[in-house]
Amino acid sequence: MRQRTIGRFTVGAIGLGAMPLSIEGRPDERQAVATVHAALDAGVTLIDTADSYHWHAGERGHNELLLARALRSYGGGTCGVLLATKGGRGRPGDGSWTVTGTPGHLRRAAEDSARRLGVEAIGLYQLHKPDPAVPWAESVGALRDLLDAGTIRAAGISNVSTGQIREAHAILGAGLVSVQNQYSPAVRIGEPELRLSERLGLAFLPWSPLGGISRSALDGRPGPASVGTAFHHIAAERGVSPQRVALAWLLSRSPAVVPVPGASRPGSIQDSALAAETELSEAELARLGSSVRVRPDHAPGPASPA
Repeated sequence: MRQRTIGRFTVGAIGLGAMPLSIEGRPDERQAVATVHAALDAGVTLIDTADSYHWHAGERGHNELLLARALRSYGGGTCGVLLATKGGRGRPGDGSWTVTGTPGHLRRAAEDSARRLGVEAIGLYQLHKPDPAVPWAESVGALRDLLDAGTIRAAGISNVSTGQIREAHAILGAGLVSVQNQYSPAVRIGEPELRLSERLGLAFLPWSPLGGISRSALDGRPGPASVGTAFHHIAAERGVSPQRVALAWLLSRSPAVVPVPGASRPGSIQDSALAAETELSEAELARLGSSVRVRPDHAPGPASPA
């Protein structure tokens, strides 16, 4: 698979979002482990998780523990895999999500995540979401403490504004390597955060990267549905899945982009991984509403001042 960079790490251009393996409607463990193994076989070396990726109350860390078991049982090498987990959110078990960004909570959460993943230091630890009840600088300061303590090797932030990216970059410097925000064919409001990440040398990890291209979205309404239709038309012309076209489009948006599509079946992540080898033409990109074209094998440059 073609490569991209996240800080000092080199990863496959397509990652795996592991959340579907542990939340509502999750597959049984055999299928979940097979999905992780299929991702590794396809060249995926970035796996995104969180301590809050679970279904029922009392299951905190379900996804992290699952990934640890899947990696241990994999027949090939895993030393090049970057495990990216997150802390700062919770799930009481009723379908809702909570936010806790206090420094004490984040430090304990990171230590617990490292134990569940079975690692001495977490490769990439991400603050899952800003807590409106806690000053942003205090939450980010906890990441600085975790870096200094060696609990994590690199830090990321998620669901953030451009102002929050700038403040976190000022606090963490080279320790900040990634931003994870929603960005997809249907949801492009994250463009300012993507461009700022690119300028700062930060990787941009779109979550829910396939939004707007499902069959259920193609209901004739203006907006995302019409966008999704274009992806389906190009996919049909190429004889590939719309998902593969969408991921190839995301890779074309910037050399900083590393999509992390979710998957709960081996076939899904195997198809997604092929997007790293799919290059869209200028005409196709124009049809998809894209004005930027970057080859998937390019990588972001070194960090620069804001």
